[in-house]
Amino acid sequence: MQMRALGRSGLSVPPVVFGGNVFGWTADQAMSFRLLDACVERGLVAIDTADVYSTWVAGHAGGESETIIGAWLKARPGVRDKVLILTKCGMEIPGQGKGLSPAWIAAACEASLKRLAIERIDLYQAHRDDEATPLADTLGAFQRLIEAGKVRAIGSSNYTAARLKAALDLSAAHGLPRFESHQPVYNLMDRGIEADLLPLCLAEQVGVITYSALASGFLTGKYRSAADLSKSVRGERAVAKHMTDKGMRVLAAVDAVADRHGITRAAVSLAWQLARPGITAPIASATSPEQLAELAVAGEVALTAADVAALDAAST
Repeated sequence: MQMRALGRSGLSVPPVVFGGNVFGWTADQAMSFRLLDACVERGLVAIDTADVYSTWVAGHAGGESETIIGAWLKARPGVRDKVLILTKCGMEIPGQGKGLSPAWIAAACEASLKRLAIERIDLYQAHRDDEATPLADTLGAFQRLIEAGKVRAIGSSNYTAARLKAALDLSAAHGLPRFESHQPVYNLMDRGIEADLLPLCLAEQVGVITYSALASGFLTGKYRSAADLSKSVRGERAVAKHMTDKGMRVLAAVDAVADRHGITRAAVSLAWQLARPGITAPIASATSPEQLAELAVAGEVALTAADVAALDAAST
């Protein structure tokens, strides 16, 4: 599988990054191990997670996803050198902390390293901007982690273009580590980053790894009516908003391209992103090895100019 450079970090990721938010949530430990094994077998060797996964589940305290990844790494001697571990800090973990203060970044990193059972995080990402903490303090905290060998590179997520530009300028002016990647929402239903964030990342050579790449599953085509929303735990919570005239137009366009190429709707939606300048790799999740196999196909699909134009027109 052809790898893609992630910003100027020296790291390379496959064309699809596997989203670990499902581990310990919609995939129990046994299924999570099967999914992680399948990722390695198929070359999807970049795993994205966060310390906050999955606090939204009743009875969970955060860190469940990282803990499962750590247990898998312990159970698979030698596999650590084959995978990239991407995790995040900054979102609130009830009863523990939140934000991007130096003290919390240091504590959060130690906790993630322990749960993941690793000595160094490949990409450590600021999960959400913390405007109460000076950018210099946040970047300085990340610098100390890099110097201590606990982090290889850093990235951001959910920053505005203005705040990301300010952080990049500060890094350049003061010799601080720079955000080598940015993780925003992006999919055929939500193209907001094209206005300012994506051009900024292109100009600054910042890698873009998008989340919600399948619009919480809407772009797989399994949600076509209100009755379909009960098909998953995300239906009413995250998919209902896409049940619009635009949503139906997008699905029709995705259907046509998928039928033309003989591939799944999910593969089409991810391949569309991979065809766009500035997108390094979308993040996508699966809850079975069969679903994962469908995602892996996206990196091998060559959409035509007509395919892309049709998808663009439906989603604009």
